[in-house]
Amino acid sequence: MQFFYNRSGQRHSLDKSLLTLVQVVGSIFCIFILVANCMVIAAVITNKRFHYPFYYLLANLAASDFLAGIAYVYLMFNTGDVSPTLTISEYFLRQGLLDISLSASLANLLVIALERYISVMNWKVHSNLTKRRVTLLIILVWSISVFMGAVPSMGWNCICNLDSCSQMAPIFSRSYLVFWSVSNMVIFVAMVAIYMRIYAYVKKKTTMLMSHTSSSINRKRTPIKLIKTVMVVLGAFLICWTPGLMVMLLDGVNCRTCDVKKLKSLMLLLAVANSVMNPCIYSYKDEEMWTTIKNLMRCIGNGTRRQRSTRANARPLNSDQDPGTSPPASDEMKTDDNQSLAS
Repeated sequence: MQFFYNRSGQRHSLDKSLLTLVQVVGSIFCIFILVANCMVIAAVITNKRFHYPFYYLLANLAASDFLAGIAYVYLMFNTGDVSPTLTISEYFLRQGLLDISLSASLANLLVIALERYISVMNWKVHSNLTKRRVTLLIILVWSISVFMGAVPSMGWNCICNLDSCSQMAPIFSRSYLVFWSVSNMVIFVAMVAIYMRIYAYVKKKTTMLMSHTSSSINRKRTPIKLIKTVMVVLGAFLICWTPGLMVMLLDGVNCRTCDVKKLKSLMLLLAVANSVMNPCIYSYKDEEMWTTIKNLMRCIGNGTRRQRSTRANARPLNSDQDPGTSPPASDEMKTDDNQSLAS
């Protein structure tokens, strides 16, 4: 990669203390991204109230953020003075992980928008998508994402046409950056149009219901609550990724007066911020999600259920507690005792 970096004129050396600071702070944020998104996925798996298409797709979005955390860690420790020493395959891997995570996030948001549209048009909290169809959608999302991330390494690069190399990604073709940025912006516009249509329909439907009933509408029993969560996630995604796509588009059209290389670090910072924000948004906007995550953290801190029961049974009685007035054992504890005796 040394040849391509020299040709692009990209400064790749960083002050050692600054690089260390970036790696330490970045590692803290990445650890939060990995742990928080693992908790979101675990919450969807363990709580039966989340066993609906919307939450399965939300967990898949958390999985794409988890991959983004891994991609950021790999990037942080393979940047600066290390970048020119990378082989072409290692560089494609570094950029491919970022591209796959972004593509997966964007595709998940589009699928969630379509799922919300279906549910709202039927005025239901959750759509009637079967688990099989949701599974196929998730497989489709990741298949497209992996393909998009692998396209440069499959031949759409500038290794054999040096005049078409970009400034930000020295071996990426400018035409690929134009395609990447424009296609993502088109998807952005499509999602915004879908949610504007949803908002208009919900507003009209709510007005009609209010005019035909004397009591207020319970918003928790309508699709409105989940739509607000997704719209906040989409808004954060647009704010964090639109500037980066604009910079890539400027690089793709070979804007010589635009110093796009200086904005590269800011783009990465916004990308990391988006992956940090998403699990916070899920928890803040969804009380059930936050409650489940807190219960999972307590479970991790206190050990398994059997261990807690064992500690409770071994704990001595207080002096003011009468052994004869202790509450009867629950069915769950009885089952555990019977299993212990049987073994």
